[in-house]
Amino acid sequence: MGCPAVGYRRSVSLPSSGSSFDAIVVGLGGIGSATARALAERPGVRVLGIEQFELGHDRGASQDVSRIIRLSYHRRDYVELAKDAFAAWRAVEAATGETLLTITGGLDLQPAGSPEPVDDYAASLSAAGVPFEWLDEAETMRRWPAWRLDPGTRVVYQADAGIVDPSRGNVALRRLATNAGATLLERTKVAGIHDRSGALVVETGEGQTFEAGSVVVAADAWANQLLAPLGVTLPLSVTLEQVTWFSPKDPAAFDPARFPIWIWLDQPGFYGVPAHGEQGPKVGQDIGGRPTTADDRTFEPDVEALSRVETFLERHLPGAHGPSIRTKTCLYTCTPDRDFVIDRLPEHPGVVVGLGAAHGYKFAALFGLLLADLALDPGRRRPDARLEPFAIDRAALQLDRATKFAAAG
Repeated sequence: MGCPAVGYRRSVSLPSSGSSFDAIVVGLGGIGSATARALAERPGVRVLGIEQFELGHDRGASQDVSRIIRLSYHRRDYVELAKDAFAAWRAVEAATGETLLTITGGLDLQPAGSPEPVDDYAASLSAAGVPFEWLDEAETMRRWPAWRLDPGTRVVYQADAGIVDPSRGNVALRRLATNAGATLLERTKVAGIHDRSGALVVETGEGQTFEAGSVVVAADAWANQLLAPLGVTLPLSVTLEQVTWFSPKDPAAFDPARFPIWIWLDQPGFYGVPAHGEQGPKVGQDIGGRPTTADDRTFEPDVEALSRVETFLERHLPGAHGPSIRTKTCLYTCTPDRDFVIDRLPEHPGVVVGLGAAHGYKFAALFGLLLADLALDPGRRRPDARLEPFAIDRAALQLDRATKFAAAG
């Protein structure tokens, strides 16, 4: 599962207290690792990445063996962004010699009576010039006999969809970062980010301090803990979600070469990927978990959530419903509108926030490039028009704000 085309040197000791960097990245999951890599590859940029746990830990949202990547989205701006995300991941593959993407095709399925309109997906794909097919339930079951679909089910099939592998992708991004000169620290908790009249200081739990021209916060469920001392509290909801891998009755039917990724557009909604990294397909409910916090979450499977997935499989995908292989928990950290946050703090322009809103991994390689642009050009608010929907001061993020932006102090 490594990246044989490039070597990897992992930083294991702290640089001396008081050391200065051009940029510090806090949080080294998918988005943070991509940002550290993008920053380090800019000429002359000194980069420090800090992770509170061990590199590759599974306490957050990034670590897994498969995540969906697709062009099909409900809005054209997302479709266009997804095109760029594919290109960014392909560039990582080219730089490392590692295969990170597995193309399977993808299905968006809307059962009759569902309030989730698949027409929005078709319209956004059409507007972006992306080819797709409309299928009915009969044609879908003919192509993929594992499905059991009710009359009236409407299906969009898009060929440019598949799997991005975080277990390979995160390692590849960190290798590129360290090979370009970044220092990556694990098991180092950030106790505070201080803006001293524009001079940024990051303090660790061990009392070490590091100065930086900019700080990128890519800490997901821990974001508010880091932002609150700067006068910012985002209206984020954190839930404990899970996915389960199943042993199918016919393993060949769920090979990635034969079965696509899929999204079930209903309430509740479900999603799945063919066998990758395990001996069977992975299935989960989208936003079906219970509220939690980054510090209080457990790793115990939710029996009720698993039962909902199994009930869905029994009705609609019975061939996938064999004995469970394993269940994995993870955190969803969502904004009220489920849009990302890719922006600077208006009153602290040296502090940049990257938040994937529980569907950001497919964009991680791209977000690293965009966050690096923000971090290295604090003179302009948003240098990239693609970031306008993801502003940190948009209306949806003003809801239930506990505090307003504080003046730099």
